[in-house]
Amino acid sequence: MSDAWLVGRARELIAAVQRQPHEQQLDIVAIMDELLEETLRRGEPTLVAQLLRASAFARLVTRGLAAEAEPRLDEMLAHTRRHGLSLLRADAHALRGRRLVLAAQEDAALTEIARALAILDDSTIPDRQVGVRNWNRMQSNALIDCWIVLNQLGVYEAAEEVIGRAHQAIRESASPHEITLQLINRVKMLLGWGLRLERIERYDEAKEKFRTAASMAVAAEGPFAESLFPRKAGVAAVDQVGVLASALALHHPGEEHVARLRELNTGHHFPHDQEIVAIALARCLDRSARRDEALEVLREVSAAMSEESLQPAMRLNVARELARLDTAEHSNRSLVDYATTLEAEMWTLRESQIATLNARREHERLSAEHGAITQQALQDPLTGLPNRRALDERLRTLASSADAQPLAVGLVDLDGFKGVNDKQSHAEGDNVLRVVASTLRDALRGDDVVARYGGDEFVVLLPGAPASAAKMALGRAVKSVAQLPHHLSHGVTLSIGLVSLRPQERAEQVLARADAAMYQAKRGGGNQVASANSMATDAGAGWPDGTSPTDPAWDAEEPT
Repeated sequence: MSDAWLVGRARELIAAVQRQPHEQQLDIVAIMDELLEETLRRGEPTLVAQLLRASAFARLVTRGLAAEAEPRLDEMLAHTRRHGLSLLRADAHALRGRRLVLAAQEDAALTEIARALAILDDSTIPDRQVGVRNWNRMQSNALIDCWIVLNQLGVYEAAEEVIGRAHQAIRESASPHEITLQLINRVKMLLGWGLRLERIERYDEAKEKFRTAASMAVAAEGPFAESLFPRKAGVAAVDQVGVLASALALHHPGEEHVARLRELNTGHHFPHDQEIVAIALARCLDRSARRDEALEVLREVSAAMSEESLQPAMRLNVARELARLDTAEHSNRSLVDYATTLEAEMWTLRESQIATLNARREHERLSAEHGAITQQALQDPLTGLPNRRALDERLRTLASSADAQPLAVGLVDLDGFKGVNDKQSHAEGDNVLRVVASTLRDALRGDDVVARYGGDEFVVLLPGAPASAAKMALGRAVKSVAQLPHHLSHGVTLSIGLVSLRPQERAEQVLARADAAMYQAKRGGGNQVASANSMATDAGAGWPDGTSPTDPAWDAEEPT
């Protein structure tokens, strides 16, 4: 199984799980978990994040499993932050928003979508390692997951912007399945939007939404026949997908749609299709003078909706449709006026949701920008390592932490680096610094700190490392640099001075001792690690009492 096969199989299962009976959904979830387990064994970061998404998604659309999606989403967020996978991190926030809608926490869901959109707003340049096509697909997936939540909340203007961006992301390379998905999603949004406009008596605008949705439903026929969705060969898309059939029916309600909608109303649906199908069927029945049957359809779907939390906007659409048909012709007009006034008030609240979303989105964007600026202030621009300022802060923190003791400190200097600058160029010298920095970082533990001290010097902090372990670790780093291909290192090697932090010792004192030990390594011919023992008299002048400090842990050690 190649990595590409695993991703492709996950996409197929995501398409299938949305239209299967509950038992088959549970089987798909189990298969998805097997794929995730295989992916975790391989450890490729992007692949792991994609399968975590697939596993969480399958649970969100399977009745009774939504709560199980939470630990996977938590893991996905932590994983994508750790590996810098911005698009998939945005998608994790979007799926969290979907989970919160299911838990009836609408305001918290809006915050998650604001976070997702802020990340997407700042992720416009494709990662070359991922590839432009895959980057665009992941961007589209994240935007669609944001769109789903906005559509469920009835924030249609924002939803329209997001679905438009999703379409733009894949417009040049979209597969038939992706085109079908985009069309179905847009039809669903337009129908929900039209029903919402009717509730505030803006009927002309609602009719235009239904008309556009119907034209898109017709356009979906071609790509649907080649999509990944489970389908019957040779059967029209409007006879298999409830939301497409509903678009035609709401555009022109009538008897001709009843048989098709009845069959779709009792079948298996895409998520949240059944409410739209029921409303469309009820309208066609009512238009055919079969109001009692229409009321029965709406009451059944209303009862089903009360069993679990579904999208709030569609729940209100069903309630409004039921009230409209269930009201006698000569009902209390003041009650009708009161309901209309409430609808208008709710529309105003919906507009405030849009303002809230935009404000939170901007806040998240500015927070991320501030964090990036702060990070830049603590990062060496050439090597990407922490700079001198960051080193000072980290050294102070580790020195005051009991858990970090013993703390080993190494000062690293490059042997022969001046010759690279003089004989090659400063640009080639910069390349050598980058290669050495990366090699040094890879040779040490994840908790060790490697910082650029200045020029061709680096400092390494090894928290919790005894003397022997620290010397062995830095010895591996020396060996790794010495074994680099000549065209990368130009023969540069490392001289490292190693000491351990003493109680109450200041940063400048421990670095002075490490510097002295580094010169001991230089005098020994370079390409080695030396400890500050025989150099005590050279370093002693900087101590307040004029004594010559030694490092008992390394008194018997020689340069290696």
